[in-house]
Amino acid sequence: MFQLSAVTTALLLLAFYGFTFLMTLSIREKKENVDGFMVSNGAVGFGISAASMTATWVWAASLYAAASSGYTYGVSGPIHYGLWGALMILCIYPFGRHFRRVAPKAHTLAEVMHARHGRSSQLILAVSNIVGSVISLTANFTAAGALVEILTPLSFLHGVLIAAVGVLCYTLWSGFRASVLTDFAQLVAMMVAAALIVPMVFFATGGIGALDQGVATLTTEQANFFSGEAFLEQGGPYLAAVLAYAIGNQTIAQRLFAVRQDRIKSTFITATLGYAGTVIGLGMLGLLAVMVGLQPLNGDMNNIIPQMASEYLSPVMVGLLFIMVIGSLSSTADSDLAALSSLVMTDIYGKNLARGKVNPRTMLHIGRITMVAATALGVMFAVSNFNILDLLVFVGALWGALVFPVIASFYWDRITNRAFTASVLVALVFFLVARFELLPLTGVVALVMEIAAAIGAAVVFGFMAFGLFGKRVGFSVGAVAGVALLPLILGFLRDYPTLLGSLVSYGVSTVVCVAISMAAQERFDFSVIDQRVTEFQMREAGTPPEPVEAAR
Repeated sequence: MFQLSAVTTALLLLAFYGFTFLMTLSIREKKENVDGFMVSNGAVGFGISAASMTATWVWAASLYAAASSGYTYGVSGPIHYGLWGALMILCIYPFGRHFRRVAPKAHTLAEVMHARHGRSSQLILAVSNIVGSVISLTANFTAAGALVEILTPLSFLHGVLIAAVGVLCYTLWSGFRASVLTDFAQLVAMMVAAALIVPMVFFATGGIGALDQGVATLTTEQANFFSGEAFLEQGGPYLAAVLAYAIGNQTIAQRLFAVRQDRIKSTFITATLGYAGTVIGLGMLGLLAVMVGLQPLNGDMNNIIPQMASEYLSPVMVGLLFIMVIGSLSSTADSDLAALSSLVMTDIYGKNLARGKVNPRTMLHIGRITMVAATALGVMFAVSNFNILDLLVFVGALWGALVFPVIASFYWDRITNRAFTASVLVALVFFLVARFELLPLTGVVALVMEIAAAIGAAVVFGFMAFGLFGKRVGFSVGAVAGVALLPLILGFLRDYPTLLGSLVSYGVSTVVCVAISMAAQERFDFSVIDQRVTEFQMREAGTPPEPVEAAR
């Protein structure tokens, strides 16, 4: 298997991280503004914001997972992975526009929950965001180590350390502005590489002739474009997960609060198309791999893309793939660092520790210290082979439990802090029981879980329709979906605990939140949110706009 030389590897990494660092020097400010550091003062234009949203959503794990899906589930695998993720980006933008109307100067969703409900709701959302971003950062450093170990003579540890130091260096001083600016260049590199690599691998494996022969090696389910197995084991759980990801992950919210309000729709639509094309295209490498009989090195599905590249591409194209994957993981890693800094600056220091007396200089120091500490944690977890799967599942369930309370809190004036907190905690307990089968999924237990899952499915479809077509259509679609799916789910979904657990999380949080809210008599005045959520540091009069705001 072909490997890049140590010298070539060093030059490629030095060129990549050196270029990104030089880009960020152009946007450094002598007198840094904390709001600019976190969300670029909510004035990022279309080109930069669309590229940043796409690059953040297309991370190394999604490239590897799409290829693994193609290898495991065949023809429909990459479609299930890429299509549902793209659809969720599209479905989130109407909610995003409403979030910005309610809180135009927000930095995090948790900050808005503090204004809407109080401290407990805020901290539940903020802590889940922080844990999720640390896990994402760890996954990206792990991907860097694996890539370097396979395609170069360097070790796994070298790859982790190089990626960690490189990303930290160009993100540390300019924060979110550095992340969105470098995302643009990284996305261009990724898309150009993807457009070249996929067809080159296709023709190198034998083209149409090899494809005809390879189809015969696929199983019935792998050859079926509408595979039920692929949907139940891949598409369904991912559909539920990405909706929770879009609500629960600060990297998405941060871009939502950074883009100009009149550019939100165009930004999200462009990101939808960019994500779908890139991820589905690279996922097809997994399908080609199973057709040519490739066996993943050490049984690790994450090795499929590097192996296909080393087997069927020229050294120059292997180098291009190397830069593409480094770019994809770096774009998400810098987003994680920027997200973590804004969460700690806003929700830990600004809304809690500062007690109403925010010092902008202290806030910036805390943001940068957070980046350094998060990088150290990510490296530690990555090099110690820390098993992040259980934490990832746990945080995913927590995000799923948050979807209804968070979205409903922006629309319904009867949601209370008690309803928010109780619904998330109860849903989390039900999820653990369903996902890890802490109680046998038989009899009454299974029946209750499947009913909750049917409600959860109705919530997912209802929210999708509500965002795109309005309240009346959303409620109608949700009701029809619940009634139609209930007889199909009963007695069946208990055999698929991954999908069952995800939907149960949605369903239980919805039922508990609605029940407690209906019992309360409180009404909330949404106009006070704009008064409670403000800039931490007003820009001085006459201060010119930041460079990244110029892009339209």
